[in-house]
Amino acid sequence: MLSVLRVHLPSDIPVVGCDLTPYLLLRRPDKTVTNDDVPESAPLDGHFLRYKWYRIQSDRKVAVCSVHPSELATLQCLGCVKAKIPVVKSYHCSPKCFSDAWQHHRVLHDHAASAINENGNEEEEIFGRFNSTGSGVINSSLSGSASSASLTNGSTPLYPAAVTQRSGGETWFEVGRSKTYTPSADDIGHVLKFECVVVDAETKLPVGHPNTILTSRVIPAPSSIPRRLIPVSGADMMAQLDSDGRISSSGTFTIMSYNILSDSYASSELYSYCPPWALSWPYRRQNLLREIIGYRADILCLQEVQNDHFEEFFAPELDKHGYQALYKRKTNEVYGGNIHTIDGCATFFRRDRFSHVKKYEVEFNKAAQSLTEVAVQSTQKKVALNRLVKDNVALIVVLEAKFSTQGADNPGKRQLLCVANTHVNVPPELKDVKIWQVHTLLKGLEKIAASADIPMLVCGDFNSVPGSAPHSLLAMGKLDPLHPELLVDPLAILRPHSKLTHQLPLVSAYSPFARGVGLGLEHQRRKMDITTNEPLFTNCTRDFIGTLDYIFYTADSLTVESLLELLDEDSLRKDTALPSPEWSSDHIALLAEFRFQARPRR
Repeated sequence: MLSVLRVHLPSDIPVVGCDLTPYLLLRRPDKTVTNDDVPESAPLDGHFLRYKWYRIQSDRKVAVCSVHPSELATLQCLGCVKAKIPVVKSYHCSPKCFSDAWQHHRVLHDHAASAINENGNEEEEIFGRFNSTGSGVINSSLSGSASSASLTNGSTPLYPAAVTQRSGGETWFEVGRSKTYTPSADDIGHVLKFECVVVDAETKLPVGHPNTILTSRVIPAPSSIPRRLIPVSGADMMAQLDSDGRISSSGTFTIMSYNILSDSYASSELYSYCPPWALSWPYRRQNLLREIIGYRADILCLQEVQNDHFEEFFAPELDKHGYQALYKRKTNEVYGGNIHTIDGCATFFRRDRFSHVKKYEVEFNKAAQSLTEVAVQSTQKKVALNRLVKDNVALIVVLEAKFSTQGADNPGKRQLLCVANTHVNVPPELKDVKIWQVHTLLKGLEKIAASADIPMLVCGDFNSVPGSAPHSLLAMGKLDPLHPELLVDPLAILRPHSKLTHQLPLVSAYSPFARGVGLGLEHQRRKMDITTNEPLFTNCTRDFIGTLDYIFYTADSLTVESLLELLDEDSLRKDTALPSPEWSSDHIALLAEFRFQARPRR
């Protein structure tokens, strides 16, 4: 007979909005073991599995710490309550927790204060009690038996009133009847119970005892402080990115580049500092989607998107928000794992802003084959391919703007745009391979530019820091023959060095932050390396911090209007590094707003 051998959950802490799907190990009637589902629609030997989820709710009203969500809150920041900051961010598990978090917590107050600053003394009334030493007025009355009044957000109770009580003051509410359950806001602070039982298909009665498992208390999904779009073209107002409306004006468009960290790379060994629940894909995918949608960019260039995640999650979810999807999976000559979990580059664009004209797919493995045929001695071909073949790809898309492009060439003429999206994932010691791949991509883009004469954007994770040979080639159009990285060239594929050039007038989109002055720009300038005109970092792990990601644009046909603000290292280090409960990749997103401009007469 069908029996359940084991039930366990992939994550120890359930999070609002993130699917909970238990892992079941079953024994079939023939004694074989499987983890396949056995639904009522397809019984096995006259039996199927029935699932139920319960929320266990007691008389006690509970809140969880905003910094340590697995801990119950014991105090509440009254400044947050008065400023109408989301109530879940006001709770702390101890005075030390509140004190340690104050430097980052006060940013919430600063944002709220700037929003109401126009209302005169209201700001002082709310925030005047917080002095520069970091102390604050807090409500320390929260406990396991806190009154319901202390757990309200406005006039709406945070938790529903308890219904018919069972013995011990505990009530079980049935909340789901499928294998997967998605915790809601009503579940915050409560334990969930999953129940699985074998059922006779004919009588519909349970056979044997149910298998159950209890979760930890459900926690709210941590949310990051929204990053703002900072004008760099002379405007004097900052715009906040949210879902209330579009940022870009009719003649501009926005593009984002983001390495989202493939689940196949997100191991607890590499990122042991990130809580397991925050590293799990069910959590990270929802958090990433929330962040990406919040930016409302017209074009999205994502890297490290797994094949199955693109097809089953990102493409359908972003389609709901008006995006058309294009994807190029990495090749699998080196990769030895599941074909479905290979990652690649995904480019999305808003259908109401652009239409798809053409797509080019670049496979660097094919380019390596061609190179070794003509440039490498036959005795070295195998060695050369072993060095050059890394499965990397680039996705190049030509789009046509559907909006008015004032300032562009010939008003009324079709306005095309070429967008390249790549991930140069090469071991750091193979410097020649990185240079060769970037040069190969640039020569391909040159051909497109020569045939169509259209503006270009080159986005991606190049795994190359500012000042490296690949970055210098992109930014300067050539390489200094004495660049130290040119010394690593065992196959002589970079010679003569004079060939390592391109004619595209590429400029890094974030360079205006390095030279900017004025409102908002000085703060961003401190997050830039003024010797390279690049951000201090776009990748931040425990063992590395530096810039690897870029958006380059052709400066003769596009101008930068605004840039997404950069993050402070200090704000990320409170969680050790990235990824974290707030930010679900080890990279940060880059976003720029551009305007088409007329090319200079030649």
